[in-house]
Amino acid sequence: MKATLSESKGQVRESFDLVVRYMKQETLAPLKSILKYVGFGVGGAVLVGLGTVLVLLGILRLLQTETGSSFTGDLTWLPYLITLVAGVGIVATSWTLGRKRKTSKL
Repeated sequence: MKATLSESKGQVRESFDLVVRYMKQETLAPLKSILKYVGFGVGGAVLVGLGTVLVLLGILRLLQTETGSSFTGDLTWLPYLITLVAGVGIVATSWTLGRKRKTSKL
């Protein structure tokens, strides 16, 4: 008993649909869940970066306005240096904490 042409076309179509559904299930579903976590990570990193910049700007403005005549004349550059050192300290602390977490997972 030979299969008719329409039956074989139906089997080919059904097999193709099965492969397409399997590929979607095994690639798109995990990819969507990974992208969700990556999106939250990128969003969090952007917000932390923006917050850090605003804190450093606040430190600079605080030093420029609330210290009276301490940073006048030839010392007007000192608030910028103090803010730069604070920024480097924040980056170094973040770098160190990030490295500790990566090594502890191994």
